[in-house]
Amino acid sequence: MDLEFLQTLDVQILVGAAVAILAIVIGAIFLFSSKKSKGCLDPENFKDFKLVKRTQLSHNVAKFTFALRTPTSVLGLPIGQHISCRGKDGQGEEVIKPYTPTTLDSDVGHFELVIKMYPQGRMSHHFREMRVGDYLSVKGPKGRFRYQPGQVRAFGMLAGGSGITPMFQVARAILENPKDKTNVHLIYANVTYEDILLKEELDGLASKYPARFKVYYVLNQPPEVWHGGVGFVSKEMIEKHCPAPASDIQILRCGPPPMNKAMAAHLEALGYTSEMQFQF
Repeated sequence: MDLEFLQTLDVQILVGAAVAILAIVIGAIFLFSSKKSKGCLDPENFKDFKLVKRTQLSHNVAKFTFALRTPTSVLGLPIGQHISCRGKDGQGEEVIKPYTPTTLDSDVGHFELVIKMYPQGRMSHHFREMRVGDYLSVKGPKGRFRYQPGQVRAFGMLAGGSGITPMFQVARAILENPKDKTNVHLIYANVTYEDILLKEELDGLASKYPARFKVYYVLNQPPEVWHGGVGFVSKEMIEKHCPAPASDIQILRCGPPPMNKAMAAHLEALGYTSEMQFQF
């Protein structure tokens, strides 16, 4: 065997080995990156996000916009799940409360929270005091709800007050997905007209997707001219505005505890099984 042949053989072996090592390294990087959780959230540790915009929507409701790591980053929150927010109450004590962003992962670079601030609310105090440039500590995702497009034929949604936020998130995800044909029927209850959160956005969805999204507003104290429901959400309202009990429908509930309890009783009386219901 001549020397030139041996040298050529050595080079071929070295090149082959280098290619094999490179392939292993690339494969390891891909495997590691695929195992990393998508988005900016950490389910175990709180992470801080900067408040970049605050928009007052009414005397006690504001929309808070928080920046993500980069303009193309996503929060990484599965549809129907929520985040835990940490802050300080009026006495300086730590408080943690769950909230559902009104944005989706299609809204890159930021996430938004629509917050109703109650006079005695401990976390409400924290949000009331927040100014642009401040940071909010967030952990997640949290929640038992899992949604896959087409898992049901239709959703009925019963929301009260700030309980609209998970409903809005789920409805948006369904309606903005051209492959998802699920229908959504929402009953949304409040005390006064001014208490209705996200009304412009909800009416926009109803206008854009009239065949797939219906919203029925109910008020305890309606204005003089009012075409929606009056009083509390009744069994008759649910029967008229929600899909009838069936194995391929689901009713979602989110509101104050007294409302949730009343809705559970109405749904049971109408024949909705526990499998057909989910409470946020």
